[in-house]
Amino acid sequence: MNTIEDGIQRVREKIARASARAGRSEKDVRLVAVTKGVDAARVHTAFSHGVQDFGENYIQEAKRKIQEVGEGPCWHMIGHIQTNKVKYIPGFFSYVHSVDRWEIIEGLEKFGKPMKVLFELNLSGEKSKHGTQEDSLRRMLEKMHILQYMEPVGLMTMAPYVDNLEEVRDIFSSLRCMMEKANREFSLSMRELSMGMSSDFEVAIEEGATMVRIGTAIFGERQ
Repeated sequence: MNTIEDGIQRVREKIARASARAGRSEKDVRLVAVTKGVDAARVHTAFSHGVQDFGENYIQEAKRKIQEVGEGPCWHMIGHIQTNKVKYIPGFFSYVHSVDRWEIIEGLEKFGKPMKVLFELNLSGEKSKHGTQEDSLRRMLEKMHILQYMEPVGLMTMAPYVDNLEEVRDIFSSLRCMMEKANREFSLSMRELSMGMSSDFEVAIEEGATMVRIGTAIFGERQ
């Protein structure tokens, strides 16, 4: 029977190998364990085996779980954000990966808490996925200087599920190029690329991922 510890070890080994192939250090890739549908006891187990970062998709589930888990982990909001749920984010999360429109950033700013934000891009064109487009990203970045508490640290995307992983390599490399371009154009120093999940994180690392969001490969299939 595979345990959470086994899953973490396998994922870390794959991170190390993918980093080596890309001539990178595995220390530059942050493992964000995705805990959607995972109870607090299993979060504790992952934390006890060295995982520091955890990602949640849904505010209501996250609120209960984060309070139950207590201090220690760094929490990342990785799911789509409804406008009426923005008020809960500053009290529970340090990172927000899924900013896709200005009203979300503007809403977060009002709470006066420093937050690290990543902008979600929909590069696959799939209607089932959230995320903004490059022109909208530029319009948001143009206005970031008027905010005091929001720190733009990077970009996020989700690739489509495919059998041949080479088909998604261009999506990951495109996100990296977009961040490099945005940094030049707006004199920013964003460095985080949140891309890659259980099925494709090795390719994402080869293309520059600094955060990989892994759920199934650690916790198994959700019920």
